[in-house]
Amino acid sequence: MNSKQLNEASKFLSYVLRHEPQSIGLQLDTEGWANIDSLIAGAAKEGHILNRELLLVVVSSSDKKRFAISNDAQYIRAVQGHSTESVNLQYIEKEPPEFLHHGTATRFLESIQQQGLIAGARHHVHLSQDMATAVTVGHRYGKPVVLKVEALRMHQQGFNFFQAENDVWLTGHVPIFFIHQE
Repeated sequence: MNSKQLNEASKFLSYVLRHEPQSIGLQLDTEGWANIDSLIAGAAKEGHILNRELLLVVVSSSDKKRFAISNDAQYIRAVQGHSTESVNLQYIEKEPPEFLHHGTATRFLESIQQQGLIAGARHHVHLSQDMATAVTVGHRYGKPVVLKVEALRMHQQGFNFFQAENDVWLTGHVPIFFIHQE
């Protein structure tokens, strides 16, 4: 299998496992797990050819570790980024480092300066510990800009932070007075 197949499969999995499982008749549990056989069958009905080998390669080769396979290899899930209401992942609260970073595009700065960072359709605002990741994320949306978030100060003032399995930091909202442009 080539990189184009892996990329297409990863994008399809992100769409189905994070946002629209019902588009292929798939049911996710509250922790986001989907039965692999049901995923493969539902995808096939919509013209997407998946198999266990492809899924395992997508999961193991992803540098962002977006997906996880259950210990019994019967289930798959996206580790964060869900917008579907049926999923309510239970993350363990953690104390964040002093600063975290958020990658966005310059076209969103005015809105961020007015309302801070909001989760939007997702369950959480996504933050990274390193600038390089934030720049990469920002590139996806246009001309990138990196925002520095005073995460530890937020946490000390009662804001909850969580860390997903792939090391993405999550919080519900970042008010504007904790945000600085890099």
